[in-house]
Amino acid sequence: MCEHIFRRHELKFLLNEEQRAAVEAAFAGTMVPDAHGESTICNVYYDTADYRLIRRSLEKPIYKEKLRLRSYGSAKPDSTVFLELKKKYDGIVYKRRIELKEQAAREWLDGAAPLPDDSQIGREIDYFRRFYGDLRPSVYLCYDRTAYFSRENSDLRVTFDRNILWRQQSMTLCAPAGGRPILLPDQSLMEIKAADAIPFWLVELLSRNAIRQTTFSKYGEAYQTILAESMTDKGGRRHVR
Repeated sequence: MCEHIFRRHELKFLLNEEQRAAVEAAFAGTMVPDAHGESTICNVYYDTADYRLIRRSLEKPIYKEKLRLRSYGSAKPDSTVFLELKKKYDGIVYKRRIELKEQAAREWLDGAAPLPDDSQIGREIDYFRRFYGDLRPSVYLCYDRTAYFSRENSDLRVTFDRNILWRQQSMTLCAPAGGRPILLPDQSLMEIKAADAIPFWLVELLSRNAIRQTTFSKYGEAYQTILAESMTDKGGRRHVR
């Protein structure tokens, strides 16, 4: 089992097409495509039946956490996928990730099989799963990502996500990508990920193009729609679930 641990700041920005073009044009010679470059990222977020994890996350506490299963493109049962436990404390993101076969990961998360491998991160995720007790697939999310990293500092990464889609049917990485859109057609979500401070040239670039930091959660946006629709019945009347 391959393990990865990340600790970094993650800043988010919503860009229109003109802003994104200006940022990518300024990357020439400084930022280069990463190993995945252009990819479609597919995720299944796990939560409790009453959405305990995302509800707490949207309250903006000092500490929050989420669990997701990720693949690059649609998976097969024997494909390698990534199981990620993502925590955020006082503005710093900590991510633990292990690689598993899709079927083994899914069966473990469903409680139908034991922990596939006895690694430190595996045990941590297993504790998380047992602590919340009734975790289940909650939302499927996919998006097209363009990713860059700095030639001078590989810890600095910038990603652009577009065509962000979500659904609550076929919540498996083995199903084709697709769902309902979250962003407008001309929007991209840019994320700057850095272990240390953002370089001055990048701060200047954001200021020059009137790009302002925002708070944005893909899963949170999907949940807000789920919540709003659950409060409206077919007759248009609102009710509390």
